[in-house]
Amino acid sequence: MSSLNYKFANLLGAPYRGGNLLLHGTELLSAVGNRVSQVDLTASVSSTLPFECAKQIRTLCLSPGGGLLLAIDEDGRALLINRHRRVLLHHFSFKASVAAARFSPDGKFIAAAVGRLLQVWRTPGVGKSVAPMQLHRTYGGCHGDIAALDWSADSQWVAVASKDLTARVFSLDPIEGYRPPTLAGHRAALVGVFFAHPDPAAAPPRVDLLTASRDGALLCWTYERGAGGGGALRGAKRRRGEDDAAAAPAFAGGTWRLAAKHFFNQRGARLSAVDYHGPSGMLVAAYSNGIFDLYELPAFSAVHTLSVSRERITAAAFSARGDWLALGCASLGQLLVWEWRTERYVLRQQGHAHDVATAAFSPDGATIATGADDSKVKLWTVASGACYVTLAEHCAPVTGVAFLPSASALVSASLDGTLRAWDLVRYRCFRTMTTPSPVQFASLAVDPSGEVVCAGSLDTFQIFVWAVRTARLLDVLAAHEGPVVALAFSPAAPLLASGSWDRTVRTWDVFSGKGGVEVLQHAHDVLALAWRPDGKLLASATLDGQIYLWDPLEGELQGTIEGRRDVAGGRLASDRRAAGNRTSGQCFTSLAFSADGAFLLAGGASKYVCLYDVEERLLLRRFQVSANRSLDGVLDQLNSRTLTDAGPAALIDDPPTDDDDELLPASAAGGPAGEGALPGTGGGRRAPPIRTRAVALSPTGACFAAATTEGLLLYALDAGAVFDPTDLAEDVTPAAVARVVDEGAPLRAALLALRLKDGALLRHALLSTRPDQVDAVARGLPQAALAPMVGALGELLGGSAHLEFLLRWVHTLCVAQGRALQALPASQSAPALRALQQAVAQRHDDLAAASEANLHTLRYLCAAGPLVAAGTTAAPEP
Repeated sequence: MSSLNYKFANLLGAPYRGGNLLLHGTELLSAVGNRVSQVDLTASVSSTLPFECAKQIRTLCLSPGGGLLLAIDEDGRALLINRHRRVLLHHFSFKASVAAARFSPDGKFIAAAVGRLLQVWRTPGVGKSVAPMQLHRTYGGCHGDIAALDWSADSQWVAVASKDLTARVFSLDPIEGYRPPTLAGHRAALVGVFFAHPDPAAAPPRVDLLTASRDGALLCWTYERGAGGGGALRGAKRRRGEDDAAAAPAFAGGTWRLAAKHFFNQRGARLSAVDYHGPSGMLVAAYSNGIFDLYELPAFSAVHTLSVSRERITAAAFSARGDWLALGCASLGQLLVWEWRTERYVLRQQGHAHDVATAAFSPDGATIATGADDSKVKLWTVASGACYVTLAEHCAPVTGVAFLPSASALVSASLDGTLRAWDLVRYRCFRTMTTPSPVQFASLAVDPSGEVVCAGSLDTFQIFVWAVRTARLLDVLAAHEGPVVALAFSPAAPLLASGSWDRTVRTWDVFSGKGGVEVLQHAHDVLALAWRPDGKLLASATLDGQIYLWDPLEGELQGTIEGRRDVAGGRLASDRRAAGNRTSGQCFTSLAFSADGAFLLAGGASKYVCLYDVEERLLLRRFQVSANRSLDGVLDQLNSRTLTDAGPAALIDDPPTDDDDELLPASAAGGPAGEGALPGTGGGRRAPPIRTRAVALSPTGACFAAATTEGLLLYALDAGAVFDPTDLAEDVTPAAVARVVDEGAPLRAALLALRLKDGALLRHALLSTRPDQVDAVARGLPQAALAPMVGALGELLGGSAHLEFLLRWVHTLCVAQGRALQALPASQSAPALRALQQAVAQRHDDLAAASEANLHTLRYLCAAGPLVAAGTTAAPEP
């Protein structure tokens, strides 16, 4: 979430910075990354839509009913999405960057600010068409780019705010003699414009239009109708067969007057975002110093003044009812939803402000810990995708995180020279491990027993060993001649492996005090290490893109995987070589074995995460972590139009201004986009190169995480999409399942659905089982069907309303088939059982939250029930 902006779904249009679309419940949309995802009100990701924008999403707008979503990237390429059915309807291009877009209140038109022009398009239908987007009109006259726009309530007028310090009001249809007025009076670029939609019965002077500029000026405009004002518009409507009532409100034939002028208390900052909720008359003003004010209009009385952070607030939005206020900060990846009437938070989420450097799964696979260059450690729930704890005591980038085997504590290493052990019950640091002289730690490892923790230094080339319980420094291992960037304990033997830039991997007997055991020589710098779960194979990745497989006990090389060509791909903007020839600098920096040791994951300085077969030394699959062309190194073919005589256009110095949008995530230099740039590198505008800093595999084997330039990506195995055609027979069909259900044979129906591996059919078979048949069906399941059945129940529990019935299924199955489940191999049963545990825990949390929210209501009903009953019995009969 390094770049973020959002808008409430039942409001219209707003600029988005980022590429992914996240839907929070039915009300909040946020843009993060470049894939389209849906999220509920607890910020849990439900699924990813099968399409994405080519570059960072700049603008989003929703139809009034919320059915159509228009997503526009920074180059003006747009996707029209049916949000309810999650289907891509059309895609087209505006040919230029779109700063703002908004559906009309009647949903028939879309207004888009394309540079200095305002374009109004007819909303396309759901059917297929050669030209779905039809241009209605194009409006000119602005001498600066349009920054914001708004529709009137009758969908006949569009107000625009331009960077030429003026606002204009355009009519949807041509009106004879009407010239768009120019509303001037601001001394800085405009940020927002809003139709006030005043009450017709209100006493004059009433406010019809609001404009706000960056210097904190709010101008209130009123429209004074002259004699016969609006007659031309009424005549035009009569010619089209419309009545006079449809002509109001009309902004033709009169004069715009400045009714009032207010100034925000900016406290030395600039206005960065503003939003207005017409029905309640509330206006929010957000500033570049992280403070926002809430005002009530037309009195312009301050209701609240609060601070979100010290960084610029890039977005602000009201919900449709006006009781929720959403705020976002792009540089911090921060998203807040605040209920201003009760003064409490509805949603608080914040991603890492800089690159994620390391990641680790908890032993139960339910939690991911990440460390980043912003000196913070965060804990994420795998099931919901929400960050629930931020640990911020390090004062330098975090280079390693690792869970203790008990899952009750987490250890993190940082360049600030400390190792910190965190209590995951109270979420506090209970141990701080340091060295006699300050060093920088580049790697971290915890032994399988959880008693010893080791860290490799970046500057002294030593390995330090501590006792976790006492934080006492036990030993210092010194033999490397370069930074120790990789450490890993063997899961089966008391050995520690260390990799260094001195081109060696060393194994150490830490517990007996014998020191070094073996020295494994390499031809290039060692960057990453990984042990196979049985401890009989050690993998090491080097700077030349190769992976070496070693027998750690004998010190013999077992094989080599040539990964240099596999990891290659994508061209940098400053590199004129073809992508196939660009292999220098592309290497693996992180390795992870699968649970059975048959596969090896590798990620590094490339847009790919590679999956290898260890036995055959073959590449099985490459996962492209992003297709976002806003990142450097994604494209294999560079556009020749971006190459100038002075070099790539993206690298030409163009110092950023205060008005520029923050579209790119944190740079590789450790700061937000636009900061910390060196001379001659484009003024900080150079796109960060795409890369994967770390990969981590879940203990369940069902998913793996990749810490990439766009954030932490989670790849999961969709077991339901995999089937064996040899398991099917002629009588195994969906129609046969429906027929067996009607015949009252639930066990056979469940087995047929499991063989088809169709989730909808299995759901139908399970929910069609009578409660008195559940025990018989659970006991009749064969052992081979137990793991799929447990996994299916876990999926059903996540979104079904039949909670009590499904919990009865789970309880009966565990009681009746508990020993059979224990006898299954862990690779088969563990993923299904952990998925079921996560689903049950999630539903438990949902019920607990609902019960807590309704606690006072329940108490009132329980107390009022006996009183009402007593009063009824005591009342005399009529």
